[in-house]
Amino acid sequence: MTDPTDPTATGRLTSLVRGTLTFDVYDEGPVDGEPVLLLHGFPERSTCWRLVAPQLHAAGYRTVAMDQRGYSRGARPPGRRAYRMRELLADVLALAEAVAPEGKVHVVGHDWGAIPAWLLAAHHPDRVATLTAVSVPHPLVFMKAMVRSTQLLHSWYMLAFQVPLLPERLLGSRVADRLVASFGMTEQDAERFRAEVVADGALPTALNWYRAMALEDPRLLRRSVTVPTTMVWSDGDVAVDRWGPAHTDAWVDAPFRFVELHGVSHWVPTHAPDRLVAAILDRVRPTPAAS
Repeated sequence: MTDPTDPTATGRLTSLVRGTLTFDVYDEGPVDGEPVLLLHGFPERSTCWRLVAPQLHAAGYRTVAMDQRGYSRGARPPGRRAYRMRELLADVLALAEAVAPEGKVHVVGHDWGAIPAWLLAAHHPDRVATLTAVSVPHPLVFMKAMVRSTQLLHSWYMLAFQVPLLPERLLGSRVADRLVASFGMTEQDAERFRAEVVADGALPTALNWYRAMALEDPRLLRRSVTVPTTMVWSDGDVAVDRWGPAHTDAWVDAPFRFVELHGVSHWVPTHAPDRLVAAILDRVRPTPAAS
C-alpha cells in the first residue's frame, strides 16, 4: 500500500541523483501546479527563495528549488573542472526532466543560478516554458559587458576568488561580515551565509563556480534564447552593471521584457520578493507582457 506521507509517493522530489552526486531538492506548492524551477546563486542556498516561493504557491504554481553543485552535501565534487558550465547545465536539465518528464518548466535563476538557467533555455528550449533571469544577463552579454561598461570593476572579486585558499580563509572569518555588507547583504543575510555555506563546509566547493571560469568553452555561450524571457535587474546592484542586463535582448529571439527595480540591492529574492514575484507572474502566466 502506498504511504501518503511519503513525499515520493505524492509526486514530490526530495532529492535528485545524477551520476555519483545527490542534490537536495525542495518541492513545494500545489503538486499539480505548473512547475517553476528556482536556482540560487553565490553565496546562498535555496533558502534565498523562502519569501518568493509562498507567493508563487498562492498563485497556483509548484516550486522546485535545488541546492546546486558545491552546496548540497551529497554533490560537492573536488576540483574546479567539475564546475564547468556544461556540468551546471546538465544538473539543471536533469532536474527539469525529473520534474516534468514529458513537459516544460518555468525557470527562475538569480546571480550564478541565472547562468545555468540561461543555458537551459538556450540549449533545451523544448524543456523551458519561460525564463526569468535575475541580476545576471545572458552569459555572452556579461562577457561583452566586461569591455563595454564598468562591469570589470564591479567583478573585481571574481579575480580575487582565483587565489588558492585565501578567499576561504577570509570569507570564513569575521572579515566576511564587512565584505558581504559592502555588497548589500543584511546581518540576517550574513548569518545565513555563515550557517549554510561556511559552517556547513560548502564554501570551498561553492568558490569552484568562479575558479572553473578559465576552463570554459565560449562556444557553449553562443546561442540565443528562443523562449519568452524577462530580465530583472536592480539599480542598487554593486556586482552587476546595468549595461549587460539592458543589452540582453540582443540574444533573446522571443518576447522579452527588461524590468529595472529601483532602490533594491543585488539580493532581489530576499530584499524585494513582492516585486520579483510580480515580474515572475507577469512572465509565467499564459499571456505575459512583452516588449
